Amino acid sequence: MKENEAMKKLLFQTILNCKTEKDCADLFEDLCTYQEVEQMAQRAAAAKLLSEGKTYAEIIECTDISSATLSRVSKAVQRGSGGYMKFLPKNFV
Repeated sequence: MKENEAMKKLLFQTILNCKTEKDCADLFEDLCTYQEVEQMAQRAAAAKLLSEGKTYAEIIECTDISSATLSRVSKAVQRGSGGYMKFLPKNFV
């Protein structure tokens, strides 16, 4: 296994070790900058809003995401691996 692949596997297994939302928050606080976490949160929120049929304008207004990033999220939701739709909470409040 290439070193890059081994590092990604280590990352994914580390994330899978989280048992609670607080575990995830603690890990991501150590792993990422505040801005990186905010950007990932924006993308997840945008994917959720896209799945609810919201328009680009509504999503940008609600999340303050850039149109370029929203376009990438939209492509992932429509033609990606299915990760967003598989793992986003169905009844998020």
